[in-house]
Amino acid sequence: MCGITGGWWNHHEIAARSLPQALHALRHRGPDDNGCSFYPIGKATIGLAQSRLSIIDLSAAGHQPMHSQDGRWAIVFNGEIYNYRELRLELESCGHRFVSDSDTEVLLAAWVQWGNSCLERLKGMFAFVILDRSAHTLTCVRDAFGIKPFFYSSGTEGFRFASEIPALLTLLSAQPQLNWQRAYDYLVHGDYDSGPQSFFDGIHHLLPGHWLTVDLETGQTNPPHCWWTPQIQERPSWKFADAVEQVREQFLQNIRLHLRSDVPLGVALSGGIDSSSVACAMRYVEPDLPIHTFSFIAQGSDVNEEHWVDRINAHIGAVPHKVSATGAELARDLDDMIRAQGEPFGSTSIYAQYRVFQLAKEQRITVTLDGQGADEMLAGYNGYPGPRLHSLLETGHLIQAWQFLREWAKWPGRSRMLGTKWLVSEITGGRLYALLRRLYGKKAIPDWIDARPLQNANVQLKAPRERPDDELRGRRVMAELALALKRRGLPSLLRHGDRNSMRFSIESRVPFLTLEMADLLLSMPEEFLISPDGETKHVFRAAMRGIVPDDVLDRRDKIGFATPEQDWLFGMAPLVREWLRPDLNLPFLDQAKMLQEFDSVVGGKKPFSWQVWRWINFCRWYSQFQWQ
Repeated sequence: MCGITGGWWNHHEIAARSLPQALHALRHRGPDDNGCSFYPIGKATIGLAQSRLSIIDLSAAGHQPMHSQDGRWAIVFNGEIYNYRELRLELESCGHRFVSDSDTEVLLAAWVQWGNSCLERLKGMFAFVILDRSAHTLTCVRDAFGIKPFFYSSGTEGFRFASEIPALLTLLSAQPQLNWQRAYDYLVHGDYDSGPQSFFDGIHHLLPGHWLTVDLETGQTNPPHCWWTPQIQERPSWKFADAVEQVREQFLQNIRLHLRSDVPLGVALSGGIDSSSVACAMRYVEPDLPIHTFSFIAQGSDVNEEHWVDRINAHIGAVPHKVSATGAELARDLDDMIRAQGEPFGSTSIYAQYRVFQLAKEQRITVTLDGQGADEMLAGYNGYPGPRLHSLLETGHLIQAWQFLREWAKWPGRSRMLGTKWLVSEITGGRLYALLRRLYGKKAIPDWIDARPLQNANVQLKAPRERPDDELRGRRVMAELALALKRRGLPSLLRHGDRNSMRFSIESRVPFLTLEMADLLLSMPEEFLISPDGETKHVFRAAMRGIVPDDVLDRRDKIGFATPEQDWLFGMAPLVREWLRPDLNLPFLDQAKMLQEFDSVVGGKKPFSWQVWRWINFCRWYSQFQWQ
């Protein structure tokens, strides 16, 4: 796991001065080694740099930038290729010779041999840049799910890239301005990491499953190209028993590959089905493996999962490590966590994750596995009732739709009214959708937002709402899962995990997220994922029988690394007021009214929501950057 940065410059002296600064800003991502090289291409200078966290082949042979034997190609790579051993054997049969046991060398050889067609052969997580010194091109690639980050800026002064925005900022001649659209989307609607735009004007995410090329002779950056997108067509002749067996075998194979490491491994264990399955599967495939688990314990709260954490630790004979936190500790660490994340984020649950990775670092664990991505592949969370009812109704299964709603509503936190609301939201659009949001109390222009400056800047003052690319009849759940995997939902969760883990030089692995698993699950009948009885992750629960304790698999609640957010924030209300008080000099943000609304929430006149955290997070984040 690493941090990468670089680009092309018109002036070598600027590149030589700024690239080491960017590399220094990424030192937490790779404290074990670093490298920086420059390549003249015509009148331009190409710079590539990497900070290395050694995971596979700890020797100096894994140093980057890495070059092909003929000197034509150079690569900087962030991530892991778990099937590098199998690919190496295949490449050796094609005539390639290797001098290290590094997955980077295998990746470079795969690109030389197969070009971009190698991407779907890769089992892993990656963001990498390859320089072709013969064709004068720079190719930038991001893995299918966007597990590893990639930011870039392209303009008249050149092309720049980095694993994190703070590093990229050191490569730019001027501080970018705030992206008002992203600020509005986040503050009002809680939307972020859902598209190519960042909170900084002119800085973009390379979207999951995309690659782009830069012509180094003309300086032109070509539009990103999508190399993978989820397919949701149902495979014919499915039988549930066969699906259970295939899911079981695929998941265990994923675990085997994700255990490849030359350093100690652990598990981020929340006590829920997903992380528990990861931990139990590790024990199943490696009976003698020392397993350390790391858990956040919300002591004295109704979101405390310590009972389930203890259940799994006892079942697999793990070495448990637990951490708790207080509102005062959140206040102490807030600015550091915000710097690590680089952009605003969703809730204080991210702090629980931050503390878990900090704990792993203290115990000298370098690699952790967790259950991220399972909900987006297996119709978790609340079971996607709107899309599921839509699928049943549009295929003429009216009785089954009623029965599903009735059974779904029996689970904790659900009701028939709530399921009906989800259905109405699913099938409405345009002005009717906006009207329904207002009726539910979700204003597009709250009192603390001044719409006029935003309208003058052509900001879209409505809730961001992306529709799935494929809207096949009877496949509405699968369409929503495909959307969640690529654009709405999972990208933000993966960002949280990457920045929090790398803040403490930890590699976080997510074994649910493989192309094989996605292709398998999205090809199944919808009722395999969300059963007629309203059970989420239906096929996966069945697949884990005999590996995970039944009482864990039969859980009906979902908590995860949850925190007692309201208690924390109310307990430090005077400090929160001080955080919200400094004038940010943003014409669209009425901070006086924002403070009034905060006081109304604390005083019980208005209901508590994640809105409070978004105010705090945005104001503290914004204050860390010099925008003027």
